[in-house]
Amino acid sequence: MSRHTEVVAALEAAVLQGPGETPLAQRRAVADGDAAATASIGPAPAALAAYLDKVRQHAYKVTDEDVTALRAAGYSDDQLFELTVATAWGAARLRLRAGLAALHGAKP
Repeated sequence: MSRHTEVVAALEAAVLQGPGETPLAQRRAVADGDAAATASIGPAPAALAAYLDKVRQHAYKVTDEDVTALRAAGYSDDQLFELTVATAWGAARLRLRAGLAALHGAKP
């Protein structure tokens, strides 16, 4: 990953440290897969936690209805976008590290 280290670091900084509608700590927590962190995010934390788990594990299963339900629960489009991207980034980062570890014969 050494030739892409700067790009990966810039992406992570933009997603987890950039300005947004959601607090930085919450974006970092969902990127790290901290399910408990959703307890303090917005009006329907259980619904949000289920959605973020779906993004993390089976992103292809996310539907318009999932997003519509969270909007109806009180989440803004900006909040949903930021938390979705942070969650997706966390899942991608985990898979990237596992893949690189496998290439180099180490455990992730």
